[in-house]
Amino acid sequence: MPSDVEYSPLPAEGSGSGVQDFWLYVWMRRFSVIASHVIALGLTLLISLLSRPGTSLFSWHPVCMSFAYCLCLTEGVLLFSAEGSPFCFKSRQGKVRLHWFLQTLLLVASTTGATFIVASKNVSDLPHLASWHSLLGVGTLSSTLFQLAAGLCLLFPKCMRLPVSPQRLKLYHATCGLLVYLLATATVVSAMFSDWFSATVRGAAWWAFLLLPLFPAAVVMNQITNAYLPRKKISS
Repeated sequence: MPSDVEYSPLPAEGSGSGVQDFWLYVWMRRFSVIASHVIALGLTLLISLLSRPGTSLFSWHPVCMSFAYCLCLTEGVLLFSAEGSPFCFKSRQGKVRLHWFLQTLLLVASTTGATFIVASKNVSDLPHLASWHSLLGVGTLSSTLFQLAAGLCLLFPKCMRLPVSPQRLKLYHATCGLLVYLLATATVVSAMFSDWFSATVRGAAWWAFLLLPLFPAAVVMNQITNAYLPRKKISS
């Protein structure tokens, strides 16, 4: 990062409304992070219940994918949040290890979910990659594999011997991670338009499911941009 970038200072102590606005902003961010944890877990559980796992090969696909991208991916990013993370007591090294554990679970679950949907379509003699959801899913899985490979470069920079500084590599990793998360969100939202989901959930509940994944996506985007994009000082 450039060293001459100036950041917006915190309100001075005793500045009245400035301090109140600051703490209101902090509590709003904390609430949004906690709400994202609840939505990630709740969405995963609801989709798993609606899928009725074990009733068919396809039923395991939503279970695995929601666990991978709604829960593991979200928690893997939010654990670095300073507001409302259940792992805020962990050291930086501990958070990185937990991040890698969650990403490993994500890889296993997403690969398993992809295997189930391929097997289900083969058994039912249905065409592959015939919808926007399937195309987005392939893109999400491919970008996930690429991001995990990039994460290895960040984890072992000396072994990889890349001509990039660790700080810039972290920026690249966070930016690519945000793109993966947004692509995964688009894939989850597109699943709401599938024949299976439209027949299972209807009315106001369908709209609620459609909007729920967007909230954690906005929180993740805000977290990454605030952490890696410097803000210039606002002149009065």
